[in-house]
Amino acid sequence: MVFASYLLALAGLAAHGAVAADCTRDVLAAAASAYLAGATAGKPPANLATTNFTYIENDVALDISKGILASPISIDFNRTFLDTESCGAFIEFNAASNKKPYVVVVRVYVAQGATTPEITDIEAVVTKDGDWAFNAAGHLAADKQESWPAIPDAKQDTRAVLKAAADAYLDSWGDGTVSPPFGTTCSRIEGGSATGKTGNTCKMPQFPQPFKVTNRRYIIDPVFGAVDIFNNFPFIDKAKPNGTPSTNIYRIEGGKIRYIHELTVCTNKNCGR
Repeated sequence: MVFASYLLALAGLAAHGAVAADCTRDVLAAAASAYLAGATAGKPPANLATTNFTYIENDVALDISKGILASPISIDFNRTFLDTESCGAFIEFNAASNKKPYVVVVRVYVAQGATTPEITDIEAVVTKDGDWAFNAAGHLAADKQESWPAIPDAKQDTRAVLKAAADAYLDSWGDGTVSPPFGTTCSRIEGGSATGKTGNTCKMPQFPQPFKVTNRRYIIDPVFGAVDIFNNFPFIDKAKPNGTPSTNIYRIEGGKIRYIHELTVCTNKNCGR
């Protein structure tokens, strides 16, 4: 039953990106703020939909009161991005000082055309001690050094350009002929490990073949050149070789990737490696 519920939930989430919608940034920002307030208080957001609400945490459909929001979270830093086409916001937050440290990427959706921030779906990738390269303090220090200002209208990339750049990075892991469009400076945070801040330190080696990152789900905010891809990352988790919950966040400027943040959930400590 849980698996069936999860499939139905994913179908609902996929529908958000299937049809162009007209959600305002103000409505999405209010929904994101409601989530963060709930996380800080240790309870679900106040404005959840009363019917057909779905909560998914690390690819498992849960009662929201039994997930990460069951206890108050001390949030040290967050970035929030808004996608008016998919009617979703994505929030990356760091809780390094929390009693149980977390680094989380959460997606908060409202109904298409919504004029109020009533939340219909929440999906989260929650990483903690034992997950791949996890180090909340290291992630926090590196993230705070990055600059993600709004991009002027005339210089904003299209959604298609942003998606293609983000996909190219994941595709290159399994296909050496794919060349991701890295910026002259490109840095990456993987778990809590940060690469250098000069030149291109984002290039990754190819993984053992065949290798394909599947179940990609997108939220895109052209105003900040931001893309988030939820996916199932194969190979790394020995207990789930076909894919474990993972997320990749990108900052893309002028079609070039500047920053990448990667979080990956592990079944066993450090994915059994």
